[in-house]
Amino acid sequence: MELEHRITDLEARLAFQDDTIQTLNDVLVTQQRAVERLQAQLGMLARRQEDMQSRIGGEEDEAPPPHY
Repeated sequence: MELEHRITDLEARLAFQDDTIQTLNDVLVTQQRAVERLQAQLGMLARRQEDMQSRIGGEEDEAPPPHY
């Protein structure tokens, strides 16, 4: 009788752990997708910043018009 109770308890714990592991895995997958999306956005922002800096830098290197 005691052995059956222990086995039932272990089975319940195993089922709970399996559910917890699946939930954690789902959260991890969601977070990984969010991280990948944020990395892509950061890459685009870095490229935009470099482009803007090169445009601004290019304007500063130009000689002033002859009428100055």
